[in-house]
Amino acid sequence: MADPRFYRSRGPFALGELAQSIGATLAPGADADLKLADVAALDEAGPEHLSFFDNRKYLQSLRQTRAGAVVLAESARGQAPSGAALLFSAQPYYAFALAARAFHPIVAVSRAGISPASHLDPSARLGEGCQVDAGAVIAAGASIGSRCRIRANAAIGEKVVIGDDCDIGAGASLSHCLIGDRVILHPGVCIGQDGFGFARGGEGHLKVPQLGRVIVENDVEIGANSSIDRGSGPDTIIGPGCKIDNLVQIAHNVRLGAGCVIVAQVGISGSTQLGDYAVLAGQVGIAGHLKIGKEAVLAAKSGVHSDVPAGATYGGIPARPIRQWRRMVAAMARLGRNGRGEGG
Repeated sequence: MADPRFYRSRGPFALGELAQSIGATLAPGADADLKLADVAALDEAGPEHLSFFDNRKYLQSLRQTRAGAVVLAESARGQAPSGAALLFSAQPYYAFALAARAFHPIVAVSRAGISPASHLDPSARLGEGCQVDAGAVIAAGASIGSRCRIRANAAIGEKVVIGDDCDIGAGASLSHCLIGDRVILHPGVCIGQDGFGFARGGEGHLKVPQLGRVIVENDVEIGANSSIDRGSGPDTIIGPGCKIDNLVQIAHNVRLGAGCVIVAQVGISGSTQLGDYAVLAGQVGIAGHLKIGKEAVLAAKSGVHSDVPAGATYGGIPARPIRQWRRMVAAMARLGRNGRGEGG
């Protein structure tokens, strides 16, 4: 459950009020006036908490929960303890997320103002209601929109543009980039540094000037210590609504469509393009100059060396259609059991 030292709840809220705000339906007999103080996981919740159930791995936790109310699918109603009020939703986790945001709204700026320990060039422009923390550096000609938070020791390079309602994490480094509205950059994010471009010749590796930018569109979130290189001539583009986890590397000239999800430790080589809503699971590696189709899914640890069609799910090294990969893994397991390598 949320530690009150770090998270202040806006509760209590009445159960009926919550149900209406998250689009859930109260079970017959549920007390619409029941007051709930906060949200919590099934195994940590008490009578004052709202929890949720959306994964059968946690069925035992549901049966044993002490939560005052639980959001779940109507098909799971018989598994909940009799003491819990039930809210039915076709998307329990999404409904719970809406409830959690009601108790704990996401606010980019906690206190507007510029720390005297920050460093702002006189030519930098800040919109209304911004907060700049100690140690932050904002260079000449940078433009920052309204209600942004620039956290401690972040470095905003010359002529970088940041839209409204953005949160730039501690130690982040931004150069050669244009950032849209409502963008969240977690601590240590690096955007706009040189792409990895070298021309090999008789005298070794000659560095190629990287003359593009990084364009990060609206409503993007980028996890801690992820890196996005600027383009070599064309721009590197992160489409609207993309969600990028920690420790992701995106090379020069890469283009992500809208709503892509990229999980931790993924590496995307230069000039590769992802279609809208593509999903890359953890530790996927993608070679350069490829096209990953709209709504394609790449399983964890996949090594991708060729284009992936729209809507396809691939896995393995080298990546191939997921059913084919699973058949190969099963066949190799059978060979291992039947071969000479087992039991002498």
